[in-house]
Amino acid sequence: MARMSPAEKIAQLYGVWVGIDNADGQMAPHQHEFARLPVEWEELIRAGIGQLTRPFGTAPVEPRTGAATLAKAQREIVAAGRWGIPALVHEECLTGLAAWTASVYPSPLCWGATFDPELIERMGAQIGATMARLGVHQGLAPVLDVARDLRWGRVEETIGEDPLLVGTIATAYIRGLQSAGIIATLKHFVGYSASKAGRNLAPVSAGPREIADVLLPPFEMALRAGVDSVMNSYTDIDGLPVAADPTLLSDLLRTEYGFTGTVVADYFSVAFLQTLHNVAESPADAARLALTAGIDVELPTVNCFGSPLAEAIESGAIDPALVDRALRRVLLQKCRLGLLDQDWSPEPPILAESGDEASDGHPEEVGRPLDGALDGPAERALAAEVARRSIVLLSNTGTLPLPPATRLAVVGPRADTPHAMMGCYSFPLHVGVHHPDLAMGVRVPTLLDALRSDAAGYSVVHEQGCPVVGGDDEGIAAAARAAAAADVCVAVLGDQAGLFGGGTSGEGCDAVTLSLPGRQEDLLEALLDTGTPVVLVLLSGRPYDLSRQSGRLAAIVCGFFPGEEGAAALADVLSGRADPSGRLPVSFPADSTQPATYLASPLARPNEVSSVDPTPLFPFGHGLSYAPPAWTVVTADTTREWPTDGTFDVHVTLRNSAPHAVSEVVQIYLHDPVAEVARPVQTLLAAPRVDLLPGQSRRVSVTLHADQTSYTGAAGHRQVDPGRVELRVGASSADIRHTAVVTMAGPRRRVGFDRVMRATVTSADVQD
Repeated sequence: MARMSPAEKIAQLYGVWVGIDNADGQMAPHQHEFARLPVEWEELIRAGIGQLTRPFGTAPVEPRTGAATLAKAQREIVAAGRWGIPALVHEECLTGLAAWTASVYPSPLCWGATFDPELIERMGAQIGATMARLGVHQGLAPVLDVARDLRWGRVEETIGEDPLLVGTIATAYIRGLQSAGIIATLKHFVGYSASKAGRNLAPVSAGPREIADVLLPPFEMALRAGVDSVMNSYTDIDGLPVAADPTLLSDLLRTEYGFTGTVVADYFSVAFLQTLHNVAESPADAARLALTAGIDVELPTVNCFGSPLAEAIESGAIDPALVDRALRRVLLQKCRLGLLDQDWSPEPPILAESGDEASDGHPEEVGRPLDGALDGPAERALAAEVARRSIVLLSNTGTLPLPPATRLAVVGPRADTPHAMMGCYSFPLHVGVHHPDLAMGVRVPTLLDALRSDAAGYSVVHEQGCPVVGGDDEGIAAAARAAAAADVCVAVLGDQAGLFGGGTSGEGCDAVTLSLPGRQEDLLEALLDTGTPVVLVLLSGRPYDLSRQSGRLAAIVCGFFPGEEGAAALADVLSGRADPSGRLPVSFPADSTQPATYLASPLARPNEVSSVDPTPLFPFGHGLSYAPPAWTVVTADTTREWPTDGTFDVHVTLRNSAPHAVSEVVQIYLHDPVAEVARPVQTLLAAPRVDLLPGQSRRVSVTLHADQTSYTGAAGHRQVDPGRVELRVGASSADIRHTAVVTMAGPRRRVGFDRVMRATVTSADVQD
């Protein structure tokens, strides 16, 4: 560092986004004016480059071609600068690597619905291995925002509405990604999901307890996994933009939490301090605020951290020590990645693999994608396993599973499109939509395809009925006629994921109400009026209000966005080949204007002083099975006290009497009758998943730590209180099978970042 010039130092603090433009709306709103590089590539790299932004995720490129181009760029960067420092390469990886021909895994809501961290860790490892093959170093995932308002378009990117579930599943994904040598990036730190009225990038008015007890715990859990990068939230909290808040990005994140990695700016959020938040008077002033707060790297490309920062340092307006502080973090990170090792090679591993030589140019010149280039049998098998595990059976009158040879009318706007299976950060919907003449790059069957080819031998007719948005009476009438002539109607409804108004779910696609988009509710009513049993399959990025139809539907199946193998997984569940085992990571509302969350204080529950009942239609943790296991024994020794610095055990024995494997999620909630502040009526303490073979019985033992009962008290500190608490054990937040009243004994304890946040779970077979 001492030998580097100011220009060389600053160059390490920004990314460069080569190839991006605003053709066909590729750029998000407010971003296109920042996309152009300030100088030509050859001049830009003389001082070095900190990061390369999305070389595979900006435009479709055949993987080996992209890897060869990346290697060439890295060689040029190393040769141009005095110090030979390569660029760190980052990509999006929320539903798999966002690159052409890469696997599209289920969306994060599906991860949450699995309640299976080990499975999600395996998925993260597989995604990381794909990224490492291509020479990518950093992934911009996972999203640790806790869903607060279901109208927010980015609910589909969240893992759920409970901080323990979000933190547990996200940490598993992080462990998997990092096992492949990829840096995971926690986003968005913090408060983004609490925006007013569920509007993207809207102000946040969350109080310090909501931030401390709901929004921050997932980040705390994830930081313990050794994460090396954090991305700031776009929003402002009580008027102060997070990108300019040293209390969050330095005092809390670094001093209290001990984070030593890099804080990277969410795309253009440094420039937004001037253009959107109006707290900076110039790009240089925005750079000063961001560096002072603790942002180390400007992404996605050079703006404020380029010449404006250099000129401000030269004029004395910005302390060069701020640059040195950020630079030290960046260079140490590159050291940890091995980028400064003498034997580092710019050649990505994929170039050393046997196969056809990479073609020059873009996919249009390459032709069809290489079979299995980034989406081989192992990837598809794991994507299918996650999808099957995530499908939630919300209700069933006995129509499911569908008998063989059933005459099916498969209708609805999501039945015959692969887009129904994917979220807004999947490559086909994030980038591929701007290249409509190009093959999608991965095979994503539709549910119509899966049911037509199903081994059960269904007789299938199809009518769309209406698109996701719009439609007419004739289309709805045609769908109703098809339903009337069938044994069962499968109505496939939901969202089109997109970006900034290009869909009904996704970033910038917020909802005014939680009614089904467009005329889909009209379609559903017409189908119900036929008298034919209607099975609703919902493929969406958020829960919707189904209260007016739920009692008349034969069954409701929720898939969220289940990825490239989602159709096969749904067919397995509908046919009964797979027992549904997903559980809701978010509550379904009972009213289109009441975004529900189970994390509600007493005043947020139904009461006599309001005519509005916020009780959800389907609560957090809910999910049915065709053959649920029997809860034979639930025990907790309530005769003993629970020390305020100790543990308490809960035991649950389950038995499977079905002729096939089944699964249950044993959920334990805390109810604290008296606390210093108003707390949620109940909060999740543990949710182990238990798999049972035919005839098997298992005893699950959950050891809870007193730290898990902690909350932010009146003085603003996290504390464990003595006194009576209830442990509620059940199959959902509303299906409580056993309540144990326990007295916590001992002094009030103050706890911090090093507290115990997760229960210990063991299980063993038992004999009946």
